[in-house]
Amino acid sequence: MFPTFEAIPAVDMQDGHVVQLVGGRRGTGTEYGDPVTAARRWVDAGAETLHLVDLDGAFEGERANADAVEAIVEAVDVDVQLGGGIRTVPDATRLLEAGIDRVILGTAAVETPEIVGEISERFPDSVMVSLDAKDGEVVVSGWTEGTGLDPAEAAARYESEGAGAILFTDVDVEGQLSGIRREPLEGVVEAVDIPVVASGGVATLEDVRTLEEAGAAAVVIGTALYEGRFTLEEAMAV
Repeated sequence: MFPTFEAIPAVDMQDGHVVQLVGGRRGTGTEYGDPVTAARRWVDAGAETLHLVDLDGAFEGERANADAVEAIVEAVDVDVQLGGGIRTVPDATRLLEAGIDRVILGTAAVETPEIVGEISERFPDSVMVSLDAKDGEVVVSGWTEGTGLDPAEAAARYESEGAGAILFTDVDVEGQLSGIRREPLEGVVEAVDIPVVASGGVATLEDVRTLEEAGAAAVVIGTALYEGRFTLEEAMAV
């Protein structure tokens, strides 16, 4: 998984549209059109992985963009990772059998840590645990509920449970085009031996470079790409 550093475009979906939220807050999103069109655009630009998030699923606990996800899987020939509303082993199993390469577990992993091992035992390296941090604390349920968990300590725990990778999102800077914060990511990277994918706040190519230097195996980029701050080709060249 991620043998070399990757720039991964995000396709976050809400009500059937691509949406980028600010700071993870509902009602702050800017729409960027059709999810399948966006996915094809990024693959045509050279993406090796797509990062899909069902925002309705993240907030409500039930996936609401399944049709768009299925259409994307059928339309592209690259790795696809999906998060948002995946709460049970059967949920994850159906998605992995349907062509999703990695499932991203957030709330489910916090509430039932053993779910990570149960899925990984059947589908090795298929589970990415999402640790969304706000004010230094892991948050769940669409970034609305604190857990009291330290991100680095949580990452180490999920590695021991069988997680194939960690997705670390700095919610405090998510979607704001204000730049990244290196220190929180470094704490998570130092705590585990599995790949850590960084997300949140990327505004410049220098941010991408900094995250790679901090030890990230890949970076998920959303708003900066959709707003044309730089191209995916430029980010990949970094």
